[in-house]
Amino acid sequence: MAALPVYRWRLAPDGYATRRQLRAAGLRPGGQDVAAQLERPRRRRGPLVAYLYRIDRAKPVRPMTPARRAALAKANAARRTCPECRRDAGYVIPPSLGMCSTCAFPDDNAPEGASWNSSPHTAR
Repeated sequence: MAALPVYRWRLAPDGYATRRQLRAAGLRPGGQDVAAQLERPRRRRGPLVAYLYRIDRAKPVRPMTPARRAALAKANAARRTCPECRRDAGYVIPPSLGMCSTCAFPDDNAPEGASWNSSPHTAR
């Protein structure tokens, strides 16, 4: 296995891009391996590393189909549904709680200053 070329911050040659740069251009890596590495030095820690892909080998982003859009909407709805009360909380339920804030902190046991606990189940 050959070593990757390493470039310093802002000194990568044309023709390479990070995943975010590819996505902004409407592209994706498309299964290609990492082509190069970009390093940004830091004072007290190891360098920040970004992986670069070749733009000429990138493929266009797959279009959003109605079926993919429906599956994404269903998955997001499941993340908002409280497993205790089975209601849509209106926000993504935090994994640390595992339930909506109303179920996790009933009004009589609400922590001091919990203004975020004020009826998330009201119609918006």
